[in-house]
Amino acid sequence: MVAKRASKQALKAEEVELRDYELVVIISPEVMDEKLDAIVDNISKFITERGGIISSVDRWGKRKLAYPIKHFMEGDYVLTVFRLKPELSKELEARLQILEEVLRHLLIKLSS
Repeated sequence: MVAKRASKQALKAEEVELRDYELVVIISPEVMDEKLDAIVDNISKFITERGGIISSVDRWGKRKLAYPIKHFMEGDYVLTVFRLKPELSKELEARLQILEEVLRHLLIKLSS
């Protein structure tokens, strides 16, 4: 009984460390569907392998951009809502900047 309480308290303490985020990623329209799925899966794996919790992944599809980005006038939008430790957000952004297929990304910390 005591062990169950201790594990529940540890789980709650771990969840308290997590912060809510929204991530919007614009992916190059030249990327094929299989590669798009792989990019989204890699982002999701990064979050879950580091103790994060994904609430939802919404693919908005191809949308017209307000201005050209890397000579593209449209891109595939993906919105991911998740919880992650705050110190890992910089690492996630660094990984997104490295990916050539990602035209832009926006990581927003949601108020708690």
